[in-house]
Amino acid sequence: MTIHIAGVIAIVVFYVLILLVGLWASRKTKQIGDGVDSETVMLAGRNIGLLVGVFTMTATWVGGAYINGTAEIIVRSGLVWCQAPFGYAISLIFGGLFFADQMRSQGYVTMLDPFQEKYGKRMGGLLYIPALLGEVFWSAAILSALGATLSVIIDLNQNTAIIISACIAVFYTLFGGLYSVAYTDVVQLFCIFAGLWLSFPFALTHHAVHNIAVNATENWIKEIDPPYIGQFIDNYLLLIFGGIPWQVYFQRVLSSKSGFNAQILSYIAAFGCIIMALPAVLFGAVAASTDWNLTDYDGEVPLPKSELSLVLPMCLQYLCPEVVSFFGLGAISAAVMSSADSSVLSASAMFAHNIYKLIFRHGASESEILWVMRGSIFGVGALATVMAILVTSIYELWFLCADLVYVLLFPQLVCVIYIKYTNTYGSLAGYLLGLFFRLSGGEPALYLPPLIEYPWYNTEDGQLFPFKTLCMVISLSSLCLVSYITKYLFEHGILKAKYDFFMCIVNTPEEGIALALREPQNDFNAITPTKEANGKINPALKFSQEDLLSAQSYQG
Repeated sequence: MTIHIAGVIAIVVFYVLILLVGLWASRKTKQIGDGVDSETVMLAGRNIGLLVGVFTMTATWVGGAYINGTAEIIVRSGLVWCQAPFGYAISLIFGGLFFADQMRSQGYVTMLDPFQEKYGKRMGGLLYIPALLGEVFWSAAILSALGATLSVIIDLNQNTAIIISACIAVFYTLFGGLYSVAYTDVVQLFCIFAGLWLSFPFALTHHAVHNIAVNATENWIKEIDPPYIGQFIDNYLLLIFGGIPWQVYFQRVLSSKSGFNAQILSYIAAFGCIIMALPAVLFGAVAASTDWNLTDYDGEVPLPKSELSLVLPMCLQYLCPEVVSFFGLGAISAAVMSSADSSVLSASAMFAHNIYKLIFRHGASESEILWVMRGSIFGVGALATVMAILVTSIYELWFLCADLVYVLLFPQLVCVIYIKYTNTYGSLAGYLLGLFFRLSGGEPALYLPPLIEYPWYNTEDGQLFPFKTLCMVISLSSLCLVSYITKYLFEHGILKAKYDFFMCIVNTPEEGIALALREPQNDFNAITPTKEANGKINPALKFSQEDLLSAQSYQG
């Protein structure tokens, strides 16, 4: 193994810079030490300004996986298939238009809060699973990109580099706090922008690089073959709508000073995503136009598929002067590292607040919740490390991130915000059916064979039908249909109230308890029974003192 001392020094310098900025932000905003509450750590006191908010919202998507994955797909499939930057940009616009203000104005702590409020704590816990997997896959893509970068810089085995990177990311994330993450995001974007644009002219003018404008359509733009149009449409819809229901996005929305600010930073960040993808696109074009035999690269030519995830660090390593390449590689490494903390923090915050506190430990202290969140950081980091090692393509991980989120969480988010009659029965039905049909389609990245061969399927290309969108539609329609049917059956007495096991339609003691808690002067034995949805009093519902004390303990 040949260790490039200058490259190691560059990485250490950038890592230390990110770490110092994070620690400074933590101490400046008093997010470490005694007396810190969990909501302040998760949402930075809901005091993120517009400028810092724009940077951190943009950096939510623009990290190592975004940059490395964009360059990879240009070489692998061409610009026409470079869907993620544009898809996520549109996703941010839609998120700002339809969800940012609605979520911020309700004062939620995490994305899962409205689900648990409407569908119950345990259903919210079930919805945490795809949210967690999305964040894990995203973190894995980040670690995979960083491992690839380090393996090029110091000739280190990629799996070893991933493990080392994960350990560093987890250590840094423990210093936590959204303010810390937000300020490091500012440094991150500056490093990416300066590092890549400084390096690009040197790569473009290298003697091994042909004119990227010559045969561009054949080399790096390419075209869509008709059989793949369904897959192309499916991927775009997945990125656009599957890019919305993310805690890492809503964490920034909910930390904004107002719903209006949350919308504005979403719109500006959408343009930031496009701008930040440009140098990666150009590096992909350079890599596709390079005769690698004329460089110091001694591997297989043309580049094998297993090497395509490394094209960006390879361009910096072999097409740029040593000083420039180390600056670019070090900057990207630091940027990737500061992206990892966002995703890990988001998954940990949901677990501590929505799972541990609301389901298992209603009376947990702030200190206890913070320690649980710190402990879960290790678990999320470990899961992401395993996934980063198992999946070879950064771009596959990138799409896998939004996959389950698109099929399972997007329909739930639409219903919980806009379709008021939906209930827990519909939520569970939509969840299970969406999951079944999605897993039945198979997943090559997880070595999962297809159980259902949708139209146009073939063994070489897999599922060509837009089956992920079909699964999302099945989930959404079943959620609405089952909710409507169960609501009708219970409200018209076809099903008795005692069969309302989820207590979400007619058998809802929570409403009476909530009323009592808002009017503590009422006597415990004289609480007004709740009304059914049709306005009639349900006389079967009585609330004991124990019920009310339990509810008070829950809310506390």
